[in-house]
Amino acid sequence: LPLDLLSFVLERDPSKLVPGVHMKQAGGVRGIHFSSPDTALSFPSSQILVNCDLFPKEFSIVLTLKLGLKFSGKRLHFLYKGHRGVVEHWEFRGTQLADSQWHTLVLAIGSHHVKLTVDCSSPVEPFPSDLNIQGSRFHIGSRGLWKGLFSGLMRQLVLVPGSDATHQICPSSDPQLAALSVPPLFLDLPATEARVSVGLEKSCSEQLQGQLWFNPLKKGLYLCDSTVWITVLELQLFQVPGMGLMAAMAHRSASGSAVYLWTKTGFQLYQNISTNGALAWRHFSMGNKYLVVSNSGGDRRFNKESEADFSVIYKWSKRRKRFVQFQTLQTHCARDWEAFNIDGHTYLAVANHRQDKNHTIDSVIYRWNRLSKSFEVHQMLQTSGAYDWEFFTVGPYYFLVVANAFDGVTTSLDSVIYVWVNGNFQVFQKIKTFCATDWEMFQIDSRVFLVVANGHRLHGNGPSQYTINSTIYELDMSAQLFVRFQDIVTYAVDWEFFSLGQEYFLVVANSFNGESYSLNSILYWQGYEGFVPVHWLPTIGCSDWEFFSAKGESYLIYSSAKAPLSKVFMLKTY
Repeated sequence: LPLDLLSFVLERDPSKLVPGVHMKQAGGVRGIHFSSPDTALSFPSSQILVNCDLFPKEFSIVLTLKLGLKFSGKRLHFLYKGHRGVVEHWEFRGTQLADSQWHTLVLAIGSHHVKLTVDCSSPVEPFPSDLNIQGSRFHIGSRGLWKGLFSGLMRQLVLVPGSDATHQICPSSDPQLAALSVPPLFLDLPATEARVSVGLEKSCSEQLQGQLWFNPLKKGLYLCDSTVWITVLELQLFQVPGMGLMAAMAHRSASGSAVYLWTKTGFQLYQNISTNGALAWRHFSMGNKYLVVSNSGGDRRFNKESEADFSVIYKWSKRRKRFVQFQTLQTHCARDWEAFNIDGHTYLAVANHRQDKNHTIDSVIYRWNRLSKSFEVHQMLQTSGAYDWEFFTVGPYYFLVVANAFDGVTTSLDSVIYVWVNGNFQVFQKIKTFCATDWEMFQIDSRVFLVVANGHRLHGNGPSQYTINSTIYELDMSAQLFVRFQDIVTYAVDWEFFSLGQEYFLVVANSFNGESYSLNSILYWQGYEGFVPVHWLPTIGCSDWEFFSAKGESYLIYSSAKAPLSKVFMLKTY
């Protein structure tokens, strides 16, 4: 007798759907989408397996689903708790599930084998026949105490004890939607079809000068400069109370940079800000909202005589609802700012890239002086072509890591991790990098990681090598060092880490491979052995990724250093 597991947790009346469950429709077929875990999505095993202490030695599970972001290449992983509660898993290779189509799977367990049928073809793997289920529960759409929430659409989930259910549904006129026991809920109730509205093409004119227009059809974010499209180098996303989501975008052009406000139709121009060869923005809070820009002085038409650059801090004016100039700081081809707090004090670190032709110079850490109400020099740290600072904490310890890119001769340099000791940063560890342009720290459960974007290998007048490894490092608590965790071949200039539910992702900005700027940037998912590529995103000279959420939707936005077009990608998890 087929046991319809979905019907155990679903109500026929959609107003009684348990929290975290939503009816969706894809390709005219209905299923449920899990947006958050809930205790109502599980039930004791004893409710369907009465007077049983052990799971049936032979059984089948029939599942109809449509996958979203979360998969591991062409493999399906089957997890179970074996002897003494140890979590184990088997892999089924060659399963073609990640194609945005519906699929029906039959997992048939015999005495000495397991057979997986995906729309009717079957690999075989061994499986234990003595799973103890005393006190166990069925968790629908999640893994209970194990992390993870199913992100696709689920239409059918059936347990068939004592038999191989494959012959009950195969052959089928529609093998991808072969049905054994589909909940009536999906047969006669309305569901929402997920779709993105399509905008109309616009021409760039003086009337649209400075406007940023999002075309969902092309997934493009366009910036109009009266007649031409202006390249967006780097962007910074932040929230302003009473205003909502905003984005500061750095432009090298004479027209300056700008701040945009997220609206129902996308980002719209909110404020123009005069900048001089702007390369990056950083936002931070000290009771109020602030922005600091990295001015590289790239346009010498306005500063021919001066060898110094001046980067600027802007403060949000609640009265004027604008960012106003607050303080200027001397910098040298500033590439990046990092803002952080230690023991109640606010600090800013600037990455000074070079002074004239000298790349080995001091980058500066500033500290906020409450009496003078300004930032003052706190510490100087020698860097070589500094490109990026990343601040992070591990327990009670404060760290700051610099990405050293070039010393005037070679890109093969030590990038340095500093630790805060007695009011100053001291060297904690040096890591060999190759034109390092970005560090990204992230944490998964109690594990701490650092990933570096290695741009290219160069020494003297020799040729540049762009196809090199970027590396993920993991903090070894016992050794008190970051150790190599995984190498990934990239053409990288930036990494962005984000999570969806309890799943974790890294996206790399691949910029230039020595011949072309038209490259795929790649989204990686945290699999079982490491990060695995799951999506290839077409980009042109990609220089920066930012993840953000708005009204329940998740987005990735990238900026380009070469093309007049940047893009917004909407992430669909079903």
